[in-house]
Amino acid sequence: MTPDRPLPPGSVVGIVGGGQLGRMTAIAAAKLGYRCHVLDPDARAPAAEVAASATTAPYEDLDAARNFAASVDVATFEFENVPLETLAAVGESAPVRPSVEALRVSQDRAVEKAFVNGLGIATAEWAEIRSADDLEAAAARIGLPAILKTARFGYDGKGQTRIDGLRDLAQALRTAGEARTVLEGAVAFEREISVTVARGLEGETAAYVPVENLHRDGILRVTTAPAAIADPLADEAVGIARRLAAGLDLFGLLTVEMFVTLAGDVLVNEIAPRPHNSGHWTVDACAISQFEQLVRAVTGLPLGDPARHSDAVMTNLIGEDANAWADVAAEPGACLHLYGKAETRPGRKMGHVTRLTPVREPAAAA
Repeated sequence: MTPDRPLPPGSVVGIVGGGQLGRMTAIAAAKLGYRCHVLDPDARAPAAEVAASATTAPYEDLDAARNFAASVDVATFEFENVPLETLAAVGESAPVRPSVEALRVSQDRAVEKAFVNGLGIATAEWAEIRSADDLEAAAARIGLPAILKTARFGYDGKGQTRIDGLRDLAQALRTAGEARTVLEGAVAFEREISVTVARGLEGETAAYVPVENLHRDGILRVTTAPAAIADPLADEAVGIARRLAAGLDLFGLLTVEMFVTLAGDVLVNEIAPRPHNSGHWTVDACAISQFEQLVRAVTGLPLGDPARHSDAVMTNLIGEDANAWADVAAEPGACLHLYGKAETRPGRKMGHVTRLTPVREPAAAA
């Protein structure tokens, strides 16, 4: 496929990962006339319920990955913890967008932060930790409090330990339980924001407005769109996201989580080369959602206009929060999304609700 010849309707988009992000991507793809094939170890994966076909196999089963790839025209992924070898096997017979390299960078916090800093973009102070001596030296240099994070496989606050004093160092390493970790200096921030940007096959980009995120226990609870920040700061945040997408040579979707410090600086926290929880509001508040943008980007379609028609507050339904689905469904103006997960567990994202406020055009001058 070339940039001027997008995949025609009826083509198959492969999605590695069958969670709620894959589910909403498959729904968006169907809207554009594409069929989706999902690869996931769980036969009851949320995305498998709405996709045209599904392969149930462990991600480590490279033969299954190759068979999956033979049935699709392009492949993407919906979360970072896919083994690189699996995506490489898929890439033997189908384009993978974003690339295996983009996944490699985002899978490892040390690699990710080095990549971000290498583009001249600021992060919190950090150090890669491989031993107790490394941790002691890094704590002395960076200062405490700080956060010790596993280098890989952390999400929703998992694999993170706060260190407030020197006596906490040894326990933090034991809690991490990993050979490699990353120590990050604690950031005095005014707010947490994120920007989602799509990048197409010719390098064109389309960015959504920066949004403000509220976390509790490491899990995103509420996203407010747009973030209550000044235009120059919003422009800076969008510019950072665009630079990172270009630096990765990414074809697809990238979300960049950032801190706005008390001093008014913007620091990158994490990147995610996939749809992101903080972009769910776009499904109801924009003509083109983040999920449709991903499908457009990976199939070679023109990117859509990311402008919003409404301001939005998106609230995650965590664990038993989803039991109030009937009340939410009865609420005027509330847009309810449930993910079809078979089991409710504490801390598990079961759905979300978006509440909209239409954007009003400024009154014309008399």
